[in-house]
Amino acid sequence: MQGAASLMDNMLAPLGCLLLASLTYANEITELRMPGAEPVLNDSYLCTSLPLDINTEHYLLSFKPFATMQKAHHMLLFGCDEPGSDEAIWDCGEMTNAGPSFERAPTCKNKPNILYAWGRDAPELHLPEGVGFKVGGESDIRYLVLQVHYMKKLGPDYSGVAIESTVEPMEKTASTLLMVTGGVLPANKKETFETACIVDEDVEMHPFAFRTHTHRHGTSVAAWVVREQPDGTDKWQLIGERNPLLPQMFAPANNTNIVIRQGDMIASRCVMVNKENKAFIMGNTGEDEMCNYYLMYWVYGDNVLKDNTCYSPGAPEYHWATEAGLNNLPPAK
Repeated sequence: MQGAASLMDNMLAPLGCLLLASLTYANEITELRMPGAEPVLNDSYLCTSLPLDINTEHYLLSFKPFATMQKAHHMLLFGCDEPGSDEAIWDCGEMTNAGPSFERAPTCKNKPNILYAWGRDAPELHLPEGVGFKVGGESDIRYLVLQVHYMKKLGPDYSGVAIESTVEPMEKTASTLLMVTGGVLPANKKETFETACIVDEDVEMHPFAFRTHTHRHGTSVAAWVVREQPDGTDKWQLIGERNPLLPQMFAPANNTNIVIRQGDMIASRCVMVNKENKAFIMGNTGEDEMCNYYLMYWVYGDNVLKDNTCYSPGAPEYHWATEAGLNNLPPAK
């Protein structure tokens, strides 16, 4: 596999060079890149995978992107129990088509776990001290899958990410919750796209970073923890808000002292302004819109959310006040 060959050279360390000195817990860095991908159609989603060491657990600590927005619209790094395909490169765009040159398959055969996301020339990401994504070993993540969304066809591409890791056990395990909506943005209108989910698992989540993603109509994306007060009024605590047209980095959470527990509600909202004479659906192509909020959090131990996606059908079918019964709503900027 070109581009990821260094990761496969040493079969004694299937996670590449990520950990060679377990006694000293020296951090190692390796690169996972597209092996010369050549997208031939616009809006191609291509994936490549890497098997991990099933004997030893590894903890991912930081991510440094090797990509530019001139080539890649965005990149996602997933953790999977099995990749969607055994091919070196495959078409993993569930709602798009990369052409007959690539086998069509999902990102993961089963539930994907988002480990990292990049867009708009965002900088590298370092997790807080003592926090890491647990992969390999007896964890549920046995493969890394890199997905790159190419807006247009181009020659061989080696976009990817450098991953820092250690075998030193981490006290805190990182995970990511994706909040996403469907819906339609009408012509010549400002609209909000909202989702809200109750945490129904026995977890204690500590948000530390977030990333927002829309296409060109987004003006603000934010998320809150919502708790109903004794008088029936909802109290909204901001996790983080950002203009999605800025570099789509993982920004620090507004308040890292927030703790989200079972029974709390997490709500996110995208504000979009459409000054064009046509509507846009929430979809996967560059001609569509998107409303995504990635909430990165840590837990003590490894009891992370099993259900890692919060979805709503979005406007015009879904709004907080009517479908979720929320009140005291924060103003839409």
